[in-house]
Amino acid sequence: MDQLKHDLEAIGWNSFFQDNFTDFKEDGLIPGRISEVQRKNYIVLTELGEIVSRVSGKLRFEADEKSKLPVVGDWVALRIESNNKGTIYAVLPRKSKFSRKVAGKITEEQVMIANVDTVWIVSGLDQDFNIQRIERYLALVFRSGAKPILILNKSDICRELEDRIKEVKEIGPNLPMHIISAELNEGLEELWQYVDKGKTVALLGSSGVGKSSILNRLIGFNRQKVGSVREADSHGRHITTYRELIMLPKGGMIIDNPGMRELQLWSEDEDIDEVFDDIEVLSRDCKFRDCTHVNEPGCAVKKAIESGVLDLRRYQHYLKLKKEIEYLSIKQNQMKRVTEIARGRYISKYAKVVKKLKAVNY
Repeated sequence: MDQLKHDLEAIGWNSFFQDNFTDFKEDGLIPGRISEVQRKNYIVLTELGEIVSRVSGKLRFEADEKSKLPVVGDWVALRIESNNKGTIYAVLPRKSKFSRKVAGKITEEQVMIANVDTVWIVSGLDQDFNIQRIERYLALVFRSGAKPILILNKSDICRELEDRIKEVKEIGPNLPMHIISAELNEGLEELWQYVDKGKTVALLGSSGVGKSSILNRLIGFNRQKVGSVREADSHGRHITTYRELIMLPKGGMIIDNPGMRELQLWSEDEDIDEVFDDIEVLSRDCKFRDCTHVNEPGCAVKKAIESGVLDLRRYQHYLKLKKEIEYLSIKQNQMKRVTEIARGRYISKYAKVVKKLKAVNY
């Protein structure tokens, strides 16, 4: 293992984390940042170098949800053991986190990355271009607390470039957007404005959009493997298989993520309103304050669709995401009740065992 020592401020340490670390420092622990998560091990960047660490039994027990365990980007409190290994005793509060619902029927939050300042939402300008996927990514990024930046890659092969740009501007007129070609190394210089000492950028997008190609260009050599895409639909294979915090030569860090084609929301209505702020503005003129914009009379949103002010596709996707969030909220409440009941039963059973042991010892 490379024992390169790290300047904590260079890898994102600031007063926010310092204030939340005081108690752990008194216990003799040191701070570190998660750069990679393996099956049971965590690679932690510290002032002493990169430390291979494991989560303490206490932390694993107290983390009643997987979302409370360390992820890439997290700051943790750990102790260095005699064998130069580390034990993680706590995860410091997160300034931001990017979450989604875990795949399948289980209603549970999956935190993928934490403490990111800027998220680059990368979309390919080929046949895989999907405006609704961009809207979905935006909802999750707004929820995360990080700043979204839209990056449209593969401009060199797009025959409908102006139309694509127009589509994206309609859903995010005030969001920073960059048109690039990682293949030809065009437009990437503009991205350095978001990279600085102590700042963390995350790359998000589906497989085949060119995230690894962008990263390789910024680093200056082919660090990440790059795969081909199918000509028929421009779908890519999953070349990046795990998340990793990578130091950039000009300062700052970037987190490369595996492509995500299935992206289930872990969000709230307010996050959707930020993505569909045009519909939110229109809704202020609805006759009823609690208008659902479906069948109510005097609906300003429906009127905007009829007059051509609001795009029908955008309206339909808005309703779809609203419905998805409502369903998620119901499942979350159900899961919370089940968890509370199970925990209550466990505590009650544990208390009875302790009582019996005390009686025997007495």
